[in-house]
Amino acid sequence: MILYPAIDLKGGACVRLKRGVMDQATVYNPDPAAQARSFAAAGFAWIHVVDLDGAFAGAPRNAEAVAAILAAVALPVQLGGGIRDLKTVEAWLARGLRRVILGTAAVKNPALVREAAARFPGQVAVGIDARDGYVAVEGWAEVSTLPARDLALRFRDAGVAAVIFTDIGRDGVFAGVNVEATADLAHGLGIPVIASGGLASVEDVRRLKAREADGIAGVIIGRALYDGRIDPAQALKAAA
Repeated sequence: MILYPAIDLKGGACVRLKRGVMDQATVYNPDPAAQARSFAAAGFAWIHVVDLDGAFAGAPRNAEAVAAILAAVALPVQLGGGIRDLKTVEAWLARGLRRVILGTAAVKNPALVREAAARFPGQVAVGIDARDGYVAVEGWAEVSTLPARDLALRFRDAGVAAVIFTDIGRDGVFAGVNVEATADLAHGLGIPVIASGGLASVEDVRRLKAREADGIAGVIIGRALYDGRIDPAQALKAAA
């Protein structure tokens, strides 16, 4: 199981939110590239980046910071936030990203996901962010009437590399990962699922690892790393 340390970008800085609320952002590092180097030194194999400003604006807003991260480390990087058309997908991948994440576009323009996944095999993921089981879009500002698993099933034959499932209600508040909801979404889907939201301890990593057979392939770690609640070496050992 892969651990993805998170770098969420707001105004060019590395921040963390609580339950996706932008005005509750805490700045942890003004230098995202330095943060990426720290994660690489700790032994992580991937980095997960979100352009928070881009998610709300509907277009990239932290390109300079993302470029700095890509220049700072040799690790594969996946990016979500504000990617709403094929031109933006292509531009980001050309700049060196290993994978782009389509969230709002997956709901509002599913044809884009299919076209992008066909054109860039293995480099397109679907981000499914949910409140109480229902999909949220536009930087989590809008909640739809679409169940999260129903959205995931729409792309089971599209060739996407992964589904990143975030329980918004647990994000950034150390409530623990919603293992059951993640496993329910992943079971029988046929697409690797990456858990996100609420990771609070190494025990959460172990609980997710125990459900690998359901299709859980990774987990994103955010605030718990920044606050020192999780030791990277212990977490990586639990995931191995």
